[in-house]
Amino acid sequence: MKNISLKIPDGLAARLEATATRRATSKSRVIREALESHLAGSGVHTTVGRLAGDLAGSVAGPPDLSTNRTYLKDFGE
Repeated sequence: MKNISLKIPDGLAARLEATATRRATSKSRVIREALESHLAGSGVHTTVGRLAGDLAGSVAGPPDLSTNRTYLKDFGE
């Protein structure tokens, strides 16, 4: 097994320590599992929809323009 060295911010180090303690395992194991998950593509992927979900419908505006014939006049010509 290879050794690596990295620097992480204090907040992340505290979260790593807490996670390792909660799981009763080493910090190295937590990091290996997170890295494996990320590299395998099974990590959590955030979408624009998920990030902006709380904004949907929060602004007043016109109804859906695609159903208004006035706005569709001469469309595609």
